[in-house]
Amino acid sequence: MKTWILAAALAASLPAQAAVSVKDDDGNTVTLQKPAQRVVSLAPHVTELLFAAGGGSHVVGVVAYSDFPEAAKALPQVGSNRELDMERILALKPDLFVVWRHGSSERQIDMIRKLGVPVFHSEPHKLEDIPESVTRLGQLMGTDSVARPAAEDLKRQLAALRAKYANRPVVRSFYQVWDKPLYTLNGEHIVTDALRLCGGENVFAKLPVTAPVVSVEGVLQENPEAIFATAEKNYGGVSMWKPYGTLTAVRNDNLFTIDGNLLNRSGPRMIAGAAMLCEKLELARQHRRK
Repeated sequence: MKTWILAAALAASLPAQAAVSVKDDDGNTVTLQKPAQRVVSLAPHVTELLFAAGGGSHVVGVVAYSDFPEAAKALPQVGSNRELDMERILALKPDLFVVWRHGSSERQIDMIRKLGVPVFHSEPHKLEDIPESVTRLGQLMGTDSVARPAAEDLKRQLAALRAKYANRPVVRSFYQVWDKPLYTLNGEHIVTDALRLCGGENVFAKLPVTAPVVSVEGVLQENPEAIFATAEKNYGGVSMWKPYGTLTAVRNDNLFTIDGNLLNRSGPRMIAGAAMLCEKLELARQHRRK
């Protein structure tokens, strides 16, 4: 009961008319009477976007693993992608939530929406959506003077990568998210967009599930020329493929480990992650046997 009383008080305190209006990644219009001053970020990539947009001083709460930039580590944590501390969230008196939809998020997002505080859903599907996200979040926080130049710089970096790797020979690639079970990503995920930018082809792009489980046999059948995995604790990574000498990726020495913080988070640093991915794919081209 205490939670809902506080929620009602929060909703009642919100001004009725909106002076700031943008669309989120669901296509829904998010409106605020005035720029947000107390923002709660419910995903690590969102935290990075908010800081890049010049809103670091406006962020009052984050979730676990919001560890970049350094200043984010000092912010109050309100839970994780599995469970949110609603009492703690309410105590922060937010005037904007920026959320991310993931496997267990629907119930949490429903709880957040019932608070009556505006919600912006962040889900960049393409690399070009990242600078656009920075711009829109800057509008919501009234930090356009920082957000717009930051977004333009990200656009320039993307344009340079496109120009450099346009029309490069295709490299069929397998992107390994985890090994037990063996997870990958389909063509709708932003990582596949990064692969395309570099001239890579996701061998499992056509699977209907965004993060499908595949089999070792399925990977062997697809026979990718390059395999990518991240260096995570308690995770075997690309080393699991070394015994499979028939794989082209193994024969050509194209088992690549990349920084998951750069490529698995759809924040500003993903542009740098894409550049790293492009460099690895260029190595794979150089390893081709004549």
